[in-house]
Amino acid sequence: MVSKILKKIFKLSFFLFGIFLGLLIIFFILFNNFNKKHNNLIYENVFIDNVNFSGKSKNDVINFFNQKNKELKKIQFTFLLDSQPIATFSAKQINLSYDGETAAERAYHIGRSDFYLSSLYQKLLSFLKIKKFEFISNFKYDDYFIKNYFQSFKDQYDKPAKNALFEFKNNKVINFRKEEDGQEINVNSILADFENALNKIKTNPENKIINIKKIILKPEITLSQINNFGIEELIAQGQSDFSHSIPSRIYNLKLAASKFHGVLIPPEKAFSFNETVGEISSLTGYQPAYIIKEGKTVLGDGGGVCQVSTTLFRAALNAGLQIIERNAHAYRVSYYENDMGPGFDATVFAPTVDLKIKNNTQSYILIQTSIDEQNNLLTFKLYGKKDNRRVEISKPYIWDIIPPPEPRYQEDPILKKGVIKQIDFPAWGAKVSFTYKVYKDDKLIIDNKFTSVYRPWQAVYLVGTAD
Repeated sequence: MVSKILKKIFKLSFFLFGIFLGLLIIFFILFNNFNKKHNNLIYENVFIDNVNFSGKSKNDVINFFNQKNKELKKIQFTFLLDSQPIATFSAKQINLSYDGETAAERAYHIGRSDFYLSSLYQKLLSFLKIKKFEFISNFKYDDYFIKNYFQSFKDQYDKPAKNALFEFKNNKVINFRKEEDGQEINVNSILADFENALNKIKTNPENKIINIKKIILKPEITLSQINNFGIEELIAQGQSDFSHSIPSRIYNLKLAASKFHGVLIPPEKAFSFNETVGEISSLTGYQPAYIIKEGKTVLGDGGGVCQVSTTLFRAALNAGLQIIERNAHAYRVSYYENDMGPGFDATVFAPTVDLKIKNNTQSYILIQTSIDEQNNLLTFKLYGKKDNRRVEISKPYIWDIIPPPEPRYQEDPILKKGVIKQIDFPAWGAKVSFTYKVYKDDKLIIDNKFTSVYRPWQAVYLVGTAD
C-alpha cells in the first residue's frame, strides 16, 4: 500500500518537474528573443520625463529632444526684484537646450551595466515589466553668462548694514547717525530658482518669471541700545602729526578718519580697520596722492590713509587694548616721526594687510576723531569705562642703522620744465622694537614686543618736463 502511494507521488513529482522544466525552457527562449529584439534598442519600461522610450534607439531619443530644443528658443526668462524687471534673457541668448545625448546614454545603459549580475537583474525587471525605470532630462545653458550678469548687479545692489553712530558730549553718549538696514542678493539662490523654472518648462513650455529674493541685513548696533553701552569717560587717545603733507594727502586722511567718527566697538569684539574704512579708490572719493609702489614714488588713490591707521594704533596702545594684527611700513616715513620716535606706525593695504584690534574691556568703546589743520594734528579719542588697567610702553630700541641711498630724480609730465620738487625724504634704514605691557589690578594681561624692520630709503625729486 505504501509503495503504491510512493509511486504515485514520484510520478506526480516527475510530471510537475517536467512542467517546470518546460516553462523554464519557454521562459529562456522568450527572454533570449527579448534580448535579441533590444540588441541596439532601449529596454522596456524606460521613461524620460514620463515619456516611454521602450524599444527606441539612442538616435530616437536625441531626435526627440532636438525637436523640443526648437520650442525652447522662443522662451524668455524675466527676473524681478521688488516686482520690477531687472533682466530678461532668451533661451537662445543663454544657449539653453536639452541634453539629449546624456539622456539617451542613461536610458540605453539600462540592462547594459558593466556588472553582469546588475545587468541581468535590470533585464529581468524590464522583461517582466515589474519595474519602471524613470529618468529626468537635464538642461545645458551658459551659466557663466547668468552668473557674470548677476555678480555685476550684486556689486551695484548690495550694501552693508550701517551701525548707528554716536558722540560723547557733556559726559554722556548722544546719537550722531541713525542705523540703516543693508541688503544683498544671493547669486547661488538666483541660479537655484532659475533651475526650478527650467524644470517647469518640461510640462509648461512658456515664458517664465523668476522673483529674486533679497536679504535684509540688520545692523549690529542701533540707537535703541544707547543706554546699554556703559560709556562714561575718555579712556585714551592717540595722535599723529601730518606736517609736510600735500593737500590731496590731507584730504584723504580727513576722508578716511571720518569713517571712524562715532563708531562703536562692542566688548570682546575684534575690530578691523579695513572693514571699517571700506574701499579706498577714486570711486569712493579718494584723491591721488604720492604712495610707494614697486619701488617708486607715484600718484595713487588713497595716499595718506596710513596716517589714520597709525593714529588708531597709537590710541589702542594707550588704551591698553589687544593688538591682533599690526604691520610696519617698509621704510621709515617722515610723517610718523614728526612727533614720535620710529616704530609706532601701522600700514594697511586691503585685503591682505590690516590693523586689527580687540576691545578686551567689559564696556563698549566709542571712537571720535578730530583734525587740527592749523597744527597738522590728527587725533583719535577712545571713550569707554576705565577698569584699573595700567599701560607701559617702552621707548623704541634702534639697531642695525643703515644710511639712505643717493637721491633719485624722476620726470614728472605735470610740473613745468625747470621745476624740481621734493616729494620724498631720505630715511635711514633700521630695526626698531618696543615693549607693550598692560596690567589690570596689578596683574599682567598683555606682554607684547613690536618689531619693525625698515629698509633705507632715498630722497625723491620730481623734475618737471611739461612745456
